Amino acid sequence: MSAALTLFLAALLGISALHKLTARDRLATSTARLTGVAPALGLPVLLAAAAIELLAALALLSAPLRIGGALAAAGLWAIYGVALFTRRGQVLDCGCNLQSREAPVDIFAIARPCLLVALAVTLALAPPVSWTIDAPFAALALLALWFAASELALLPHLARISRR
Repeated sequence: MSAALTLFLAALLGISALHKLTARDRLATSTARLTGVAPALGLPVLLAAAAIELLAALALLSAPLRIGGALAAAGLWAIYGVALFTRRGQVLDCGCNLQSREAPVDIFAIARPCLLVALAVTLALAPPVSWTIDAPFAALALLALWFAASELALLPHLARISRR
């Protein structure tokens, strides 16, 4: 399972970094709002986050760097979690769903990076990865479930529950 988890986290980091680079104008504004920095600093902070994500993704795929990549990812996701927690209840486009969509920062938005921190720390503590043929398929399944859960969390019924 650690091979699938490694690929899942690496893919999620890579997708996230690519999203930041392709939607940088929109996400720079969101980053400034989320982090509380001046609007002019939104783009540099966004690009720094994308660089960390990309480097962590690559490190996860390298046996000697796997633990460092997992810890870097955990640290970045922890920062995201804290930033989202400080903005709870506010409406903003966090970029979490890979779409331009403003939504209230609720328990689901805050829990998402916290879960990723737990997974990354678990991976850092896991024994070395033994690659299997089914790992890429399991990682793709995890990605599909991840993005499906993100969409489900935006359903009006669940959104009302998470704001209570």
